[in-house]
Amino acid sequence: MAVTMADVARRAGVSPKTVSNVLGDRYPYIRPETRSRVLAAVEELGYRLNTSARALRTNRTGVIGLALPEMRAPYFAELADEVSRAAREVGLRVVVENIEPEPHVAVDHMAFARTQGLDGALIAPATRADVALESAPAGFPLVVLGDRRLEDDVDQVFLANAQGARLAVEHLLAIGRTRIALLGADPDQLIGNAAERTAAYRAVLDEHGLAEDPTLLIACPGWTSAAGAEALAQALHAGLQLDAVLALTDSLALGALWALDQAGLGVPDEVSVIGFDGIDDGRFSVPALSTVAVDRHRTARAAVDLLARRLAQPDADLPPAAIEIETELIVRDSSVPRG
Repeated sequence: MAVTMADVARRAGVSPKTVSNVLGDRYPYIRPETRSRVLAAVEELGYRLNTSARALRTNRTGVIGLALPEMRAPYFAELADEVSRAAREVGLRVVVENIEPEPHVAVDHMAFARTQGLDGALIAPATRADVALESAPAGFPLVVLGDRRLEDDVDQVFLANAQGARLAVEHLLAIGRTRIALLGADPDQLIGNAAERTAAYRAVLDEHGLAEDPTLLIACPGWTSAAGAEALAQALHAGLQLDAVLALTDSLALGALWALDQAGLGVPDEVSVIGFDGIDDGRFSVPALSTVAVDRHRTARAAVDLLARRLAQPDADLPPAAIEIETELIVRDSSVPRG
């Protein structure tokens, strides 16, 4: 016999209406302890919501989209995991999509997906141009993740990119490093996160009276370990002299560790290395990777909460929200010379 919402309500000690609220109708207003009891009862009884019936009744499915670039990159994989967990806590399910770094494609893809039953979407664009909001359908809730948009026209959760880059460069200068390569740099400062981190790198060098060396700005075709290894290996082969690497992702930094080892350069005694993101794999590299860590749990929860707010009050004239996620420098073995 099929498990019903009434069965879940009896198990959790609440009304069927409360169960309905938890599973998607008015979830932001449910107390955490009540939500936990209901979700536990759902899990114990194996209850499955009839999403087709609910969609006909509420014009909502309880499904949101998450659009990410480079899904192979550990940072985005870990972010997707956190988003799924945060969404589940408020009664939402997540469909994850890979998007190409081309203008409009992120919004266009998620907007098309609305016809497939999405209630809203979270978008982590590769560039600002990927979020052309004029292509989004009216009333389709969106939250942008990543670098801060200059226009306050959409809910957004953005990283303190400049703060993080400053922490890393100041640390390297404090331990005596002055030839700091920026791996994954955006010299023209066009591409979101990379642009903000590049600008901060330049600003700190200038504040310390150090002239910028363009050869130390190393662009990469992507932000993967392979891209970082190839780009740094080519620079070293061309004769680049350096005593530190600030990589704009941890994946790039892991590639840099490989390239430096292949070139016979010791880390951290000859070259210090710092990444950016704080992915789990960085703890297990040899040497363990210093990193500018991003709180992915808080990032995901903030983004899901903003989207849930829109879904709960579809007719409310809510002003766009902008939430900044600060970064933290975690110093490990890869950046501090021994002795």
